[in-house]
Amino acid sequence: MPQSCCIITGMKMLILPIVLALLVAPGAYALQAPFPRLSPDVFDVVPPSALVRGAPGSMTVQRSGCRTLPTAETRRRIVDVAVQEWAFFGFSLIEPDVDEGDDDGGFRPDAFRRRDIQGAAHAASSIAGYWAVTPQGAGIISNQNRAWNGGGIGERWVAPWSAAFISWLTCESGLGAGNQFQRAIAHHVYIDQAIRARDGSAPQAAFTAHDIGEAAIEPGDLLCSSRRPVYRNLAERRRQMGEGARTHCDVVVKVDEPGRRIFAIGGNVRGSVSMKLLPAVQAQGKLLRPTDQPILGRRRPVFAHLKLRARPVEANALDNSPTIRALACRTGAQESARIRVLTSAAVGTQRC
Repeated sequence: MPQSCCIITGMKMLILPIVLALLVAPGAYALQAPFPRLSPDVFDVVPPSALVRGAPGSMTVQRSGCRTLPTAETRRRIVDVAVQEWAFFGFSLIEPDVDEGDDDGGFRPDAFRRRDIQGAAHAASSIAGYWAVTPQGAGIISNQNRAWNGGGIGERWVAPWSAAFISWLTCESGLGAGNQFQRAIAHHVYIDQAIRARDGSAPQAAFTAHDIGEAAIEPGDLLCSSRRPVYRNLAERRRQMGEGARTHCDVVVKVDEPGRRIFAIGGNVRGSVSMKLLPAVQAQGKLLRPTDQPILGRRRPVFAHLKLRARPVEANALDNSPTIRALACRTGAQESARIRVLTSAAVGTQRC
């Protein structure tokens, strides 16, 4: 077993409080110190930065191939890869009732973007790597080079990259074939693929589309919302299949049914790979479902649940991911004391 893997003894360790203790105060969104990606012998992931070469301003696509893995591995790997990217970007946390800004290309507001030049440089090659696996990625990186050369590394991305993030995530998680997942620079492309799968015309697709509350939400699934136009259900999207739409999808990494929360990670949420704590409701005899998300003073419905065709994993898959285990191993006694103060939770003895 690799040395960086934890063997946790004593009282059951509460992983999430460790992560929350590393985050900023509620409502804030500045990036924190990044947590490095794990070495390949601990978690075998090709980092997105390896898909491009060159510095910002002269960056080019080096490779764009995807893994193809057995579907039995897909669900857990999607969660684990997403969590590693979230940690690499600095554990950005979006709490309920905070506007997301996930349809913008870069850090916002501008004052935040400008003062986080170091964070922009840290993220540049990774975001470019997300683009690399999409059909239009090379052209977008070329356009971004011009933006960097004109305004410096702090320039926002020329196009929103949230769908590129999901495309890379599925690519690296083993859904390498286009008939499994249609990688794209817009979420509506693969949402439509999942709708076709539900309707029987895309039998090889990895995801099938459901209305919210129609199927149980599990880690590895995708939850999708829309801004323009605003869809409330799949029927409304079906009437516009193939047309452009401003949509956004996040990958579920944990379902907290007793706490009525869903933890989901998405790209380009406030210019980062961020985790959302989505409030949820559950009527008697019904399935847990997320409530609408407020965006710019308006409710933003989560209108589509893309369910992964793969065997289930535990609801708290986030806690068991290699990155969170490694994070726990590197958390010392002083940080453990801080966790107890913040959460009133006992943290067990750990050996790494």
